[in-house]
Amino acid sequence: MSQAPQFHRTGKDSFLGDFAYERTVKRHSRHFLVILTRLFDWEARTREFIRLYKGRGLVGRRPYDPVLMYKMHFVAYLYNVNEREMEELADLNVLVKWFLGLAVDEPVPDHTTLFMFRKRLKQDGGWKLLQDAFDEVIRQSLAHGVEFGSLQVLDSVHTQANVNNAKDRERQDRGGKPRDPEARVVHKGRRRVVEADGASVMKVIRYRGFKTDVSANAKTGMVSSVHPTTGNHADNKAFPWLREHDRSLGLPITGYGGDKAYDDTDIHERLAQEGLQSGITLRRERTAKKDPNKQRWLEMEASPEHQAAVKQRFRVEQAFGDVKSWHGFERCRYLGLAGYRIQAFFTFLVHNLKRMVKLLTGVTFRPQAKGRRREQVQPVYGALWA
Repeated sequence: MSQAPQFHRTGKDSFLGDFAYERTVKRHSRHFLVILTRLFDWEARTREFIRLYKGRGLVGRRPYDPVLMYKMHFVAYLYNVNEREMEELADLNVLVKWFLGLAVDEPVPDHTTLFMFRKRLKQDGGWKLLQDAFDEVIRQSLAHGVEFGSLQVLDSVHTQANVNNAKDRERQDRGGKPRDPEARVVHKGRRRVVEADGASVMKVIRYRGFKTDVSANAKTGMVSSVHPTTGNHADNKAFPWLREHDRSLGLPITGYGGDKAYDDTDIHERLAQEGLQSGITLRRERTAKKDPNKQRWLEMEASPEHQAAVKQRFRVEQAFGDVKSWHGFERCRYLGLAGYRIQAFFTFLVHNLKRMVKLLTGVTFRPQAKGRRREQVQPVYGALWA
């Protein structure tokens, strides 16, 4: 029988553990973290991160439970704070400390401990364990009764590298190396921007960064597949991976939608071979050319299924708006593709768990929008959390 690792004591089972929090948790029973704790099994996959520890946690000082470290990273992305700020947040916020499983008087893991956990994720295939933990959200959502729709929407989102472009150019002009050698130039075309003096001008938007291709479920708004890569990677090249990963999750998919970047004949052919509907927006040259082969594309474009899928593209844009506006995905937290991969998985994990809680209970992390912008949701658990 293999020996189990002994983790750093958290005081959870002491008087100052769950008992001390009892009245506070009861008073805030509809708080996002309280409901998330009741719904989601955090230990289902995260205990497997112990593989990344020396001797699997059996050598040296007692490590912190990887579940605790994983949850601390989740909260850091949820509140959009860095490691140092997360240390303070966990020590001062009562519900956050309860959520992490720390007693009231227990010191929290410091920022260097969080850094070391992230370092482990970046090496020895740690990101694959992160992928498994990310997928667990989808599995548990399905088990709880979240109904996924049949349409998946594809798109990509760019993230600016953690680089000051002007200083980086100066550094390279002096013969130095770029701050983030793995970041690639992203061309976003010409856009109208407002200058500091209030003037509106057209500018060419170009920066160094990375990109994440995703597959989002149009009905739930949850992101099922995440494919982080360099900023100059072609969108259509990510489709085979996204499709295979969606298939592994057992989602009830009957079609895919997406913008013109995914208008690739190989993608259309693969969808046809699998009996899936293509709702990908077609490039104009497919339907405007003087060629008898265009009839296939004209019929596809005119079909009600295709038109309905095109109208659902906004669902993936909503996810991008959420992660950029509230969870810091506009800019990279770390250097290099390995660090960006960690940021992408944790950021979309946060988005998915927010959606999971809302679809199941109607509870939102932030106040619900009002009026016409308010999303109409019939929670799976109805009045249970009312």
